[in-house]
Amino acid sequence: MLNLRGFPISVNTRLCYNSSMIETNQDPLLTELVYFSIKDVGRAIDMKILESPALYARLSGKKLGSPLPLRKDTPTSLSLPQPVWFAFEEVEAEGLGTVFPSAKVYNDGAVTILLRGTGRFTLDALGPLSRSTLIRSQGYTYSFAEYADRLFGRLLDAIGDAILDGIERSNIQQEHYLAYCFLEYPELPPLFVQQNRTRLAALLIGEHEADSLHESQIQAALARPFSYRPDDLAIFDMDHCVIFDSHRDYEDILLIIEHANYRLLELRALDRLLDQRLDEAERDLTVYGIQKNKKGKGRIKLRGRAPQKKFARIQALRFEALFILENLENSSKIIGDYFLGQIYSRLCEIFNTDGWSRSVERRLDVLSSVYEMVKTDSAERRTLVLEIVFIVVCIVLPLLQIWQALMLK
Repeated sequence: MLNLRGFPISVNTRLCYNSSMIETNQDPLLTELVYFSIKDVGRAIDMKILESPALYARLSGKKLGSPLPLRKDTPTSLSLPQPVWFAFEEVEAEGLGTVFPSAKVYNDGAVTILLRGTGRFTLDALGPLSRSTLIRSQGYTYSFAEYADRLFGRLLDAIGDAILDGIERSNIQQEHYLAYCFLEYPELPPLFVQQNRTRLAALLIGEHEADSLHESQIQAALARPFSYRPDDLAIFDMDHCVIFDSHRDYEDILLIIEHANYRLLELRALDRLLDQRLDEAERDLTVYGIQKNKKGKGRIKLRGRAPQKKFARIQALRFEALFILENLENSSKIIGDYFLGQIYSRLCEIFNTDGWSRSVERRLDVLSSVYEMVKTDSAERRTLVLEIVFIVVCIVLPLLQIWQALMLK
């Protein structure tokens, strides 16, 4: 019996796998492919500039409405970041017919390129689609990733003036995700998954040869399915997911997938930035001041004012990173035991976002400790100078005056 309240069910435990079962279902199934390409372009984006009609004309696109409302037992208090949407011109793709490209721009500096197309495919044919050059545009053919990059370049050229503290294109980080949304299936999803478990596991993992997967990998890939109704099911992995829903009622699930990837991307970008600052701190301490005393007692000393200036800059970065981390945690408060909350938690578990958060916090602590030591050493030097001045003024000068007075007598 499937759980109608949205709690995860286990295909492996509800249906016993028969090792002699042969996967023979190779009828073409009506499937929508939804490709996400999410990139971090800068610290923030001025959303007011994006409202310009001239911008839509330059992109040959149009503004779309707000995302569909969240359903599936979701609390009304849940709020998600609201992007500005752009729709690009439609293109043709082999096997998919018309592909509908769009873009979403967030004020936190994230940009999502979406490609959506529907066609009939066998399970074996679905795997190579993500790498095949299917999309035809202006005499060229592109894969999903290549065409998404092309659209991203157009978008970046158009919104460049709105990006604050932009990142060089060669250093832009990105996440990709592909959802296989099955709109037709010959039996209930749990039974269909069980009968095609090897092919579906290969699809989730992104493995070319389904027969090469070990049983443990198949079980791990299919271990945590989710269902809301008896006739729908969703299974998630690192870069792919499969969704079974003949009602096409999965827009809110796609939105949760995007925001989980968005969170992972922002954490990775922040971690990389802090890693660069740590390397910079190491160079600063070597070049500008912390050197072992030549007498060999291991004492360190500072030279010049550069470390103090660097400390002020790193402190500013630390505060900014703390605010980014806090805003990231609060921007999508998808917390709770409701259906979409469970899916979001599962995706964050797969992406190990908690591990990335701990890495960011650890790097922040290390940066703060390093430059706090620099600041402390600088303060000690100033104190030593003041003590020397005090000794000269209050002890040495009076002694000199006394000596001069005695000499005159």
